[in-house]
Amino acid sequence: MRFEDKGVIITGATGGIGRETCFQFAAEGASLAVTDLDLELAERLAAEIRAQGGKATAYQLDVTDVDRTVEVVAAAAADLGSLDVAFCNAGIREIVPAQELSIEEFRRVIDVNVTGVFTTAQSVAKHFIAAGKGGAIVNTASTLGVVAANARCAYASSKHAVVGMTKALAMDLSLHNIRVNAIGPGVIRTPLTERYFQDPEMHEKIKRLHAMGRAGYPPEIAKGVLYLASEDASFCTGTHLVIDGGWTAGKTM
Repeated sequence: MRFEDKGVIITGATGGIGRETCFQFAAEGASLAVTDLDLELAERLAAEIRAQGGKATAYQLDVTDVDRTVEVVAAAAADLGSLDVAFCNAGIREIVPAQELSIEEFRRVIDVNVTGVFTTAQSVAKHFIAAGKGGAIVNTASTLGVVAANARCAYASSKHAVVGMTKALAMDLSLHNIRVNAIGPGVIRTPLTERYFQDPEMHEKIKRLHAMGRAGYPPEIAKGVLYLASEDASFCTGTHLVIDGGWTAGKTM
């Protein structure tokens, strides 16, 4: 039980990776602050966790709202009794050629994926420092934080920024015993991506993209998040842990 008596806040908690990570944290004893843009979905997830014997409270959170982010972090710390880990997971993407991408959509992706991660991490770090204790922050980056793909200019830009931000935060916050790392998933089979797998041609492309010949699954990513958040990774900060089935290892000739 690596997270017994630990409070964990998760943004974008109701999506495939966020949801699975919530259940894994709960199974290891954590008390959870389940946050999402959609409060009803967050409340349903929190209820599911409690029904399985876990501890969870739901909060509505738009990570682009700085004041609300600060408010939710403070509320989570008070409600959980302790706040020790943050998983900054909320994110969106676009699928449109760069030459057709509107500046409004570009800014929206950056606002959620970059500024939203920063304000959440900053708010949590300030709490850790004020409480006089360390903590762990894990950000969701991507394989597109180290390579690019067509029709995802804003998303790739945002995830490259998250990788750099993670390193910068790690440098600044290490003095306060706060570790900051990022997770870099490949293509993960979730409700958001399920339509890809219903298209035989696209499914085959996904297989070829990964050296292991398949996509990943949320539990495989969640295990990486828990590792980075736990004392198992006590000498790990500024890391971008890529879990991608060999996507970025190379290309098939």
